[in-house]
This record gives sequence, structure tokens and C-alpha cells, in this order.
Amino acid sequence: MSRMAISANDIYHVVAATVPLYFAMVLAYVSMRCWRLFTPDQCAGINKFVAKFSIPLLSFQLISSTNPYRMNIRVMLADFLQKFLAILVLIGVTRISRRGGLKWIITGLSLLTLPNTLILGIPLLRAMYGDEAAALLAQIVVLQSIVWYNVLLFLFELNATTMAAATEPPEITGNTENPQESLPKEEGGVSKFRSGWKYEALLVVWKVARKLVRNPNTHATVLGIVWASIRYRWKIELPAIINNSILILSEGGLGMAMFSLGLFMASRASIIACGPRTAVIALVLKFLAGPAIMATAAIIVGLRRSVLKVAIVQCHLWDANSGANCLDVLSPVSIVEDQIPKASENNVLGKR
Repeated sequence: MSRMAISANDIYHVVAATVPLYFAMVLAYVSMRCWRLFTPDQCAGINKFVAKFSIPLLSFQLISSTNPYRMNIRVMLADFLQKFLAILVLIGVTRISRRGGLKWIITGLSLLTLPNTLILGIPLLRAMYGDEAAALLAQIVVLQSIVWYNVLLFLFELNATTMAAATEPPEITGNTENPQESLPKEEGGVSKFRSGWKYEALLVVWKVARKLVRNPNTHATVLGIVWASIRYRWKIELPAIINNSILILSEGGLGMAMFSLGLFMASRASIIACGPRTAVIALVLKFLAGPAIMATAAIIVGLRRSVLKVAIVQCHLWDANSGANCLDVLSPVSIVEDQIPKASENNVLGKR
């Protein structure tokens, strides 16, 4: 992973790694938009299969193959510092902007710091920098699965609760019976507590916990970490029957995920439904601000050479499922995102 020059062979490997993924996406788009082969219900079924089976099994395979006893601490610190710096920048911007607020912090955090490492990042970076780059990205996937997606989910629920509280008083439903049971029973009891921030915080935590428990990717992440710890501690492998059963679905996970993304894009009325101004802002956040923040964080913690390149290049890989709050921003970024990382490698600090 120490090569500095970009040869024709390097470019070929990058193209060979990415074109098959985009072929699946384009095929899905044409099948839906031009040939009308899929109904909305069928698209929903495909998306559910990807979300419930393909991606969780792919996550398990990747995480369980990552040695938790040989994590690159500097890469982990750079990742944490990048998120911290991004949050500070976004808070500062929302304080001086008329459109500021938690919703835009969520959108900005998604675009700035949550790349599509699992689906596109690992195949692309492996082709560019070899297996060592793929191993580094696998460590970032672990952090994303354990920490950052859960933080984003918490922010989503906090935003939804805040917006609901601004329009009408929240109602206690069957979904919030457990928080209600823990409310104080003093005079004014439930009604007084419901109007306070403590109740809202408890409600948000409860909703997030329920969603995490129901999310197959949460189970895949936890099981992957547990099995990786056992596997690399005692040198134990999964039985061939179990391992092959996982592989047969997880190996198709990349193609299915891109196919699902193509269906999503085809279902939109316009690829750039958010308007050119918002699309340009999203592209600037993804391709300039995000990598710049990661470059700053990486240099601060002492990343150098190829590891620094990998840390910055992976910032281009925007995740369509990371949940940019303004859904209309998704399509234009996903189209452009991975077509420029190699070309821009010599642009910002010579690392992308």
C-alpha cells in the first residue's frame, strides 16, 4: 500500500472493481424506469430483503473477519476527531444560518462523515491500495455500526420528538408503556413529567433502543464482534456449513445493495429533485468539506502516507442509507460520488 504513482494498471483495477457495482445499479434503474419490470410493492420487497438479510450478513462477514486485537488506534482516533470537528462546524453554521437546526445538523453530519464504506469503499480501496486498505476500512465499518449509525438514529428520534412537541403534546401510546411505568407518581405526576425534557429524553432513548433491538444489522454487528473476539483469541473457525450459508447470501449483498439503490433512484420523480442549489451544497459538503475535515483530523493524530490517503479517499463514498435528512439530496450525490476519487487524488494534499 506504499505505491505513490498511479499507473494504467491501477486505473484498470479501480474500474474493474467499481463498474460491476454500477452495472447492477444502472440495470435496476433501467428495469424500473424504462422497462417497468418491477412494481412499487416488488421494489419494497427487494429493499426489505437487502435490509434484513444481505447487508446484515455482509456486515457480519466483514466484522467477524476483522481482528479486534489489532485495531489501528490512530485511524480510530482520526475517525472520532473527524466527527467531533464536523459537529462543531455544523453547530457553528446553524447558529448563524436562517435554516439552522437539528435537521440540518443531521443532514450535514451524514454527508460530511458517513461514507459508503461497506458497499463501495472496500471494493474500491482494495483495488486502489490493496488488502491493507480494506482492513483499515473494515475497522471504520465496525465504528460506524457500533457508534455513528446509532448516534444518527438518536438524533433522528430527538428531532422527531422535538418537532412533535412543537406542534402538539405527545401522547402516551402502547409503544411507550415502559417509560410511562417509570414516571413519578407525585401530584401532577404524569402530566408534569411529560412536559419536561427528562420525559422527552427518556422517550427518545426508549424509541432508539426499540429500533436497535429490531434492527438486523445491530444483531449482525454484535454477533460479528463477539465471534471475531473468539475467533482471533482462540483460533476457532466457523463450521463449513454455517460459513458457506452466510457466504452464499453475503457475497451477493454488494450487488443487491446497488440494485436496490438503482430502484430507489428510479422511483424518484427527478434525480435532482432537491434543486441545483441544494445539490451543489451537498456535493461541496461531500467532496470538499468532508475530506478536508478528515485530512485535518488525520494529520492531527499523526496519520501519514498511504494510511492518510485511505482515510481521505473513503470520505468520498457517500452512503445512500446513512440517512441524510433531506432525502432529495441523495440521488445527485450518489451518482457523482465515486467517479472522482482517483482523479482528485492529487488535488487535496495529494492524498485522494
